[in-house]
Amino acid sequence: MPRIERFRTAVKGTLEQTSFEQMTASGWRPVAIEWEREAPGEQLPSRLKIEELPYGLRVAQDCHHLEEDPVEMDALQTIMEMIVQDATLTRIAQELNRRGFPTRDGAKWSPLSVYQIFPRLIEVTPRIFGDADWKTRRPDMTRVTWNS
Repeated sequence: MPRIERFRTAVKGTLEQTSFEQMTASGWRPVAIEWEREAPGEQLPSRLKIEELPYGLRVAQDCHHLEEDPVEMDALQTIMEMIVQDATLTRIAQELNRRGFPTRDGAKWSPLSVYQIFPRLIEVTPRIFGDADWKTRRPDMTRVTWNS
């Protein structure tokens, strides 16, 4: 079975035909379009809580469960590596931007956005540390002065 790549882009403003043409020329094809508008009538009940998907996860193709988003998981792994190297939040944000990792809303990383991802990073840390990929990447990390 061939490997399928997917990514989600938030549309800001109007949807342009040139965007579709560029993506199609690059080999991508649209698989879904999500529309939204303010619905007339009553507001949602206050007891209804709508939560955002945790960073690093996406809705699976069957729409019945969540699966890892490889790009977002790579960003979390990069953040974890840099924390181990005792990098500052500013340095982590710069590195994420240099590597082309967007935030969930498509913006550039800032020290604040890195800080705000920490609760999710804590949730996913056991999975990152238990991953075979982490064990092979760990020796490549430079040693920090205080831990050498």
